[in-house]
Amino acid sequence: MTRVAGRFARAQPRATTARFVEGLLSGVERKTCWSLAEHAGDADPQAMQRLLRTAVWDADAVRDDVRDWLVEQLGHPDAVLVADETGFLKKGACSVGVQRQYTGTAGRVENSQVGVFLAYVSPAGRAMIDRRLYLPETTWCDQPERLTAAGVPDQVGFATKPALARQMITAAIDAGVPVGWVTADEVYGADPGLRTDLETYGIGYVLAVGCDRRVAVNDGRTLVRGDTLAERIPTTGWQPRSCGPGAKGHRDYLWAWITTATRPGEHRWLLIRRNRTTGDLAFYLCWSPR
Repeated sequence: MTRVAGRFARAQPRATTARFVEGLLSGVERKTCWSLAEHAGDADPQAMQRLLRTAVWDADAVRDDVRDWLVEQLGHPDAVLVADETGFLKKGACSVGVQRQYTGTAGRVENSQVGVFLAYVSPAGRAMIDRRLYLPETTWCDQPERLTAAGVPDQVGFATKPALARQMITAAIDAGVPVGWVTADEVYGADPGLRTDLETYGIGYVLAVGCDRRVAVNDGRTLVRGDTLAERIPTTGWQPRSCGPGAKGHRDYLWAWITTATRPGEHRWLLIRRNRTTGDLAFYLCWSPR
């Protein structure tokens, strides 16, 4: 709290923030303003709600302070940035960015907000370091009166989820966050702009893509679908490796590693993961500066 105290001009929101964070770190099962207020000994949730709704403080500046503190604890030159989105189920139509859309939280289309998040993972641990709210184009960005009513700043416009990830990655790099790799699922792996950015920065990536992604083989003269390449791999070409421990022990898969570089000095591969039980395949475009 000492690191972020200066972001709150008044003593009351500064003290409320300390109690709010203590509540988030507590064993309280549901983290609502009511439960956090009860944990803090308040008679009602008004102070907690004012902190989130009307108190004047710079959330982005606090985010940056927390990110800098986390990097001091977890920083490593081979750390990995992980981009992913998650949904927040909502009722009504007033919450900024809300609409009926697919969310992995429910596993189906629901009335929800969607946020894109950036995590920092190193040998010392992992933590979230940034976030962006996804604003749907037609139901929000094309309706200025709705944006104004929700308090969306004038400079905020439509951006795809990969574009939001690119904003966060750029901000982390500009802030000097040490990182060697970036990984994300198919939503982000399909975006050529993200891959170009990372290659320009000299940061390696392992990005998921669809089975129909075509990659260069035979010195770049032929483009072949990923699932077609997988069919050509002999049994001896699959190597067993663990993804790390899961709830039921190590998550063991079979992996194949195919070089796809088309020019001297490039380091490109297609990585294929196969489920040892179901045979399901996952595909990843990979690049490294070395």
